Amino acid sequence: MLFFLAAIVAGAINALAGGGGLLTFPLLTLVLPPVVADGTSAVALFPAYVTSAWVSRAELARVVRWAWLLLGPSVLGGLLGALLLIWSGNHNFTLLIPWLVLAGTLLLLLQPLLVRRPGSSASGLEGTPASRSLLTLLRLAAVASMFLISIYGGYFGAGIGIIVISALTLMGLEDMRQTVALKNLLTGCLRGVAVAVLVINNRVSWEYGLPMALGSLVGGYLGARVARRSHPTAIRRIVIVIGFGVAAYYFWKFYGAADLSFGGE
Repeated sequence: MLFFLAAIVAGAINALAGGGGLLTFPLLTLVLPPVVADGTSAVALFPAYVTSAWVSRAELARVVRWAWLLLGPSVLGGLLGALLLIWSGNHNFTLLIPWLVLAGTLLLLLQPLLVRRPGSSASGLEGTPASRSLLTLLRLAAVASMFLISIYGGYFGAGIGIIVISALTLMGLEDMRQTVALKNLLTGCLRGVAVAVLVINNRVSWEYGLPMALGSLVGGYLGARVARRSHPTAIRRIVIVIGFGVAAYYFWKFYGAADLSFGGE
């Protein structure tokens, strides 16, 4: 019951911003080896993406062209990242996690100053520059950046939600409800590929993973409902607060506690 309840909270946090793994992974390390705990945490939190994407389908419909543009690089990047993790087994890259999350949160905080597009719209690609050549460059940059971010997401995934949100806002998506909905779809796809790799390589404890997956299913639904009903400015503030909290946790975890374990988004 404790694992189930923790997964509900973690799923709701992931549906809003990301960072649910900060709850599920440490809890699972109490009963499982770190590698299996990480795989189980990833499996447990995956259903939250499914329910949150379903609840936010109206917001996704408004950014459908962005979704089709970025879905391919997200899946390919997630697959490549997961395979690199399995093949290399090198966890030294985790030392960069707090810096990546902090950078993403700062970019999100400064986004109103960094991106000023009069008359822009988050309803698709209409908010991009009028010039066709600049529009093409923006699409290429969006695809390339999402591919690189997805490699990281498939490799570790810690703080991936914050990083994806910051990248999407810099691409021109201004409505935070639509941004969070698109984030849930893209991160769900890239983490889904990573979960499949972990399952195939037998790094999951189903005894804990299944009840936690049910919990995150509920949490993802609740988190997405909150995101839909909240004002975009409030959601943005919540994401920023969670981002700084996640960054602070990983700075303490990796530099203060000198521990190289990791735990999903």
